[in-house]
Amino acid sequence: MNNTYTSLVEQTFHFPQEGFNLNDDGYLSFNGLNLKALIDKYGTPMKLTYLPKIGMQINKAKSMFHSAFKKHKYEGEYFYCYCTKSSHFSFIVEEALKHNINLETSYAYDIEIINQLYKRRKINKDIFIICNGYKQKAYTSRIAKLINSGFKNVIPVLDNKEELQAYKRSVKEPFKLGIRVAAEEEPSFPFYTSRLGMRAKDILEFYVDEIEGFEDKFQLKMLHIFLNKGIKDDIYYWSELNKIINLYCQLKKICPELDSINIGGGFPIKHSLGFEYDYQFMINEIVANIKKACKKAKVPMPNIYTEFGSFTVGESMAHIYSVTGQKIQNDRECWYMIDSSFITTLPDTWGIGEKFLMLPINKWENEYHRVVLGGITCDSHDYYDSEEHINEVFLPKLTSPDKENEQSNKEPLYVGFFHTGAYQDQISGYGGIKHCLIPSPKHVIVEYDKNGKLIDWLYAKEQSAQSMLKILGYLR
Repeated sequence: MNNTYTSLVEQTFHFPQEGFNLNDDGYLSFNGLNLKALIDKYGTPMKLTYLPKIGMQINKAKSMFHSAFKKHKYEGEYFYCYCTKSSHFSFIVEEALKHNINLETSYAYDIEIINQLYKRRKINKDIFIICNGYKQKAYTSRIAKLINSGFKNVIPVLDNKEELQAYKRSVKEPFKLGIRVAAEEEPSFPFYTSRLGMRAKDILEFYVDEIEGFEDKFQLKMLHIFLNKGIKDDIYYWSELNKIINLYCQLKKICPELDSINIGGGFPIKHSLGFEYDYQFMINEIVANIKKACKKAKVPMPNIYTEFGSFTVGESMAHIYSVTGQKIQNDRECWYMIDSSFITTLPDTWGIGEKFLMLPINKWENEYHRVVLGGITCDSHDYYDSEEHINEVFLPKLTSPDKENEQSNKEPLYVGFFHTGAYQDQISGYGGIKHCLIPSPKHVIVEYDKNGKLIDWLYAKEQSAQSMLKILGYLR
């Protein structure tokens, strides 16, 4: 049979590929994990986090930057920071910290996480803490306390001119500063300029008026830029990157303490089996551009910081659902109803039209057809009907006429959405109240234990009705 789902995938993509293949029983495996065994053990809907992938991503980036530095004989250092807002969970942050990284924060409560990590001896006071965001008093006061308590490498990145005054009043020790440079938004964006950061044309004057001459109290160490569309090989990205490089070269001539450029985050992750992105090429080009500008301006090359969030944690997670029913609504639409909701578990699919890597776990030898996946809320927008590489969803038929597949026909179709580890819980909220009171699914963690054995354990059960009723005030 040449119209099986297996044939469709093999004709469309290179398959198997890194992280995905079929095991001997015909079930999909994810980073070598037996997904069917996990489904049999825990059931669906299920969130699955494979922690070893985090270290793999971190070490991949470090290796590529090391290679680029060596190739271009680059004289600065590279610092990998994890962007905590991608996923604040302790098991995520602590796994990342095993790989000699630094942290980036975005709100006051992040500093409480830093304090807890220190108490648990997961970090020491030499770690770099890059503090981003538009900061209210609760945030600046916590940053000040962190510096005053002996954290040597806390770098508050100024989002506006007034922010510096908060640290002048409350920080008792000499400290480091960064300045975020407001980027021009891409042409298709509703606004011309990012709401975050300071205008590039104001920064030189601000340095001379407010920072120069106070080197015994605070020093400007870093220029920071972040582009919403990420690190992409297009004119827009290179234009914005070169603006901050040129500004660094100008400032360096009058500010010898300045020694770092932070290019933020924005490495894409695989959202399709057809994903193509040359990470090494982009890193080589970034390093080459910075070196070229510095050589021309005759200034030392800066250290390079990155703040990878999605790249660090995104590919470590999967959401797995069962198809609980099929509905034929008209001549063209075949709906597969899942046992959860896209709005509540994968809000990016609803909010910004994000496409994740979606594959069936079983029934690969069945014929395929076009379907629309539907969630179980009463909201008409609770659906998933297209993939990143095509404006349709194809999945195996629920049953096969082949008598040899009789056992397969008895089990439901399991569908996995992969590389969902960044931002989904942060946006939809963990626990709490969800649309139509759809519960948060169970959450399973897979990691290596102290003896190097791969283990799985239940981090959180499926949310109960009682927990919701208590929040809503029905139970006291």
